Amino acid sequence: MAVTLSERAAQHVSGFLARRGKGIGIRLGVRTTGCSGMAYKLEFADETPEGDEVYESHGVKIFVDPKSLPYIDGTELDYAREGLNEGFKFNNPNVKNECGCGESFNV
Repeated sequence: MAVTLSERAAQHVSGFLARRGKGIGIRLGVRTTGCSGMAYKLEFADETPEGDEVYESHGVKIFVDPKSLPYIDGTELDYAREGLNEGFKFNNPNVKNECGCGESFNV
């Protein structure tokens, strides 16, 4: 499997990187936190992190650390607008439960 971006998310990330003026892609991972156990980490990557898996989706490089990969393998990162709210949405097939606020999950 792989970690991918929707076309809309890729356009959004590409725009951020262009405005930022540096960066080679994004880095996705998970951390232990929240009421359900894990939360997503999303940050810019300015260099290739040693040991990370590298994927490319719609021209954007996605780096994933090996410890996070089992939890997010198969995930598609989308960028959605719902009413007045907009932001990234993780479509993760591994999620069993999410907390009520949507900030954390477990597998």
